Amino acid sequence: MKGFTRRLLVRLGTGLIMVWVVATFTFFLVHALPGNPGDVQYEQYVTHGMAPEVARAKVAVTYGFTSHEPLMQQYTSYIWQLLHGNLGVSISYTGEPVLQVIRASLPWTLFPVLSGLVVSFTVGVAAGVVAAVRRSSRWGGLLSLSGSLVAGVPSFVLALLLGSLFHTLLQVLPFGDVSDVTLEPGFNGPYIGSVISHAVLPVATYALLSYGGWLLAMKSSVVSVLGDDFILASELRGITPLTRMRYIARNAILPLFTVLALSLGFMFGGSVLIEDIFDYPGLGNLLLKSIGARDYPLMGGAFLLITVAIVLANILAELLYSVIDPRVRR
Repeated sequence: MKGFTRRLLVRLGTGLIMVWVVATFTFFLVHALPGNPGDVQYEQYVTHGMAPEVARAKVAVTYGFTSHEPLMQQYTSYIWQLLHGNLGVSISYTGEPVLQVIRASLPWTLFPVLSGLVVSFTVGVAAGVVAAVRRSSRWGGLLSLSGSLVAGVPSFVLALLLGSLFHTLLQVLPFGDVSDVTLEPGFNGPYIGSVISHAVLPVATYALLSYGGWLLAMKSSVVSVLGDDFILASELRGITPLTRMRYIARNAILPLFTVLALSLGFMFGGSVLIEDIFDYPGLGNLLLKSIGARDYPLMGGAFLLITVAIVLANILAELLYSVIDPRVRR
């Protein structure tokens, strides 16, 4: 137990250092860009007749510091604001705190990406086991081919194909936004049904994009497990095919859990291309718009959220791996 606690504390400490490094890099990157955004905003305020003191105060509210301060003092103020959960105020969403803007978009990224990840992992792992065990049969070859084909299709191509087929040609699925704008948001049947129908295309795109990778990875892992001595020993003991399949899948799936945990972290960034094509207001779409609007506080907040999610996903992967595989604990 002491060893586990020590490893957990070390991981948490390393994660905090990584978050600090990313926050520091983001801060100095903004200042390295041509035209300091704080100075630009300050000059715009003054040009429109605002008093210099008021302009400096508004810039300080937006960024957590004023551009007239020394650089290290600005950096200290920025880190101090982060420690208090203040990510600044968005420029493109005038007057709204960055944390509030991100919180409003977060569910519309987690819902479709997590749904697509669960579907693709479940189906891909099951198909990968069958493709490996039955690799000399027709079904095994078809499954392997399907995984290779889907894994090679770019995300924007697949999104455009699904949108053109099911929205434009067949007209069976809606396109754009998270629900019908005429419905009252809330926990009612029509609104929930509309949310689900609008999420079908993004979820299907996420699932198909990840399916091929999970299938091929699981197939490779199962093939390597099939050559282990314990599989031969179990066959000699006369175990049933179902029990043999369970042994194979349980050992072959272990390497995939690390990738799954990292995927849970990366999903907080959403997919910029998919959300932009389907006009879905998730974090990926939000990040793209913030870049176009030069909304540096919003960009920094989004990057920081993704970093924290990936760090926590790494820690979760290590904890889960030690639970799933007792050999790691020993």
